[in-house]
Amino acid sequence: MGKVTGFLELKRLKEASQAPEVRIKHWSEFVDRLSDDEASKQGARCMDCGIPFCNNGCPVNNIIPDWNDLVYRQQWREALDVLHSTNNFPEFTGRICPAPCEAACTLNINNDPVGIKSIEHAIIDKGWEEGWVVPQPPAQRTGKKVAVVGSGPAGLAAAQQLARAGHEVTVFEKQDRIGGLLRYGIPDFKMEKHLIDQRVVQMQAEGVTFCPSTYIGSPDDPSANGLNVKTPADLDAEFDAIVLSGGCEVPRDLPVPGRELEGVMYAMDFLRPQNKVVAGDKISGQVLAKDKHVVVIGGGDTGSDCVGTSNRHGAASVTQIELMPKPPEHENKEMTWPYWPAKLRTSSSHEEGADRDWAITTKHIEGSKGKVTKIKAARVQWERDETTGQFKMKEVPGSEFDIKADLVLLAMGFVSPVADVLKSFGVDVDGRGNARANTEDYRTSVDKVFAAGDMRRGQSLVVWAIREGRQCARAVDEFLMGVTELPR
Repeated sequence: MGKVTGFLELKRLKEASQAPEVRIKHWSEFVDRLSDDEASKQGARCMDCGIPFCNNGCPVNNIIPDWNDLVYRQQWREALDVLHSTNNFPEFTGRICPAPCEAACTLNINNDPVGIKSIEHAIIDKGWEEGWVVPQPPAQRTGKKVAVVGSGPAGLAAAQQLARAGHEVTVFEKQDRIGGLLRYGIPDFKMEKHLIDQRVVQMQAEGVTFCPSTYIGSPDDPSANGLNVKTPADLDAEFDAIVLSGGCEVPRDLPVPGRELEGVMYAMDFLRPQNKVVAGDKISGQVLAKDKHVVVIGGGDTGSDCVGTSNRHGAASVTQIELMPKPPEHENKEMTWPYWPAKLRTSSSHEEGADRDWAITTKHIEGSKGKVTKIKAARVQWERDETTGQFKMKEVPGSEFDIKADLVLLAMGFVSPVADVLKSFGVDVDGRGNARANTEDYRTSVDKVFAAGDMRRGQSLVVWAIREGRQCARAVDEFLMGVTELPR
């Protein structure tokens, strides 16, 4: 694919971005997509490797070599069609996916993979600019009605596929805007929200109805406060099938002394209001990091988002700590390729300024007059248990130290979907509190109720949510019609 000798002649090219000192002054995206010529040269590097490991490395199984070749030949419209054949929302994944496809690229054996994510970004942005992304309403309607609970990437993907199959689809979302964790969980500097809005307009033209500010569950649930409420019985009476596709929203807590102090909060309670402010909302009592010493506990993407947001607020300092040991800077390719490797990753937010430390445990949080002032931390070692083979954490004697803190953000991941929703439907859950359903038919223990995305698999990537939404839509279509032409 691409140019036969392209991988020998052309080097990998990164997308241009604004300097950190410039971009921390605003909330907009700061990465420029490749020009047509740059993308063509990047596509030319896709080698005729025989087995395209990138396809399997990608959760939605994007047909990457094909659209690489088409971009190389400047056949952009055809490249967009190939990209959309497996991915409903490449403008999301082309911005925020960690690109496991690039880790699986054959050229990555020498640390020089094709810039697959940058090509995807270029294809879909050009598609929108040229007016090629248009509604695809079905030729005929089936008369079947489907409710989708949750408007994140899984719910949106399922809804679009089902609408294009001819079903009448209604998407319910408890937040005031559509998008789920895409909307309020990802800062605008990583993905601007007009990208969601333009897809909503497209899907409305395809026949999807959106109902924001609507809680599905019991009126007595705490999350139902102030919202329109529909019960599972309401949906059961009105719809022929129901898809549960809410996000994994219950955060992992830190049960240490001092957790109750003012200034110690969950990451999402810090990030969500800022997204609302960027959207034009007036938020009273928003917690800002300006002039504060911020400590982010947790080394994942949510922690990174807290770093970038704190820097844009004007924090005095930002420190990010992680319980696990520091990953290696370079993986052992002979042991890991083509799989996703554990290695040190530096995000754009880290580039903007943060002190990072690993193998750190928080022993307790101290404060004055009810407000946090510092964290009492200690270093740990991870040692393999000779009996079980599992790694266990052991505190290093005499390693205690203090970290000054005016704001502590807990970003240690999410443990489960909202339990009240699943309980109200009466579906069986697994050991982690997720809806129990397999990846063959996505059916729960309750008749005509399906589950996909974080609601079924737990905290995961946007690209996995899109995959599950598409596959669940196929299962629902087959359930309703007996046969289906939707792809998995």
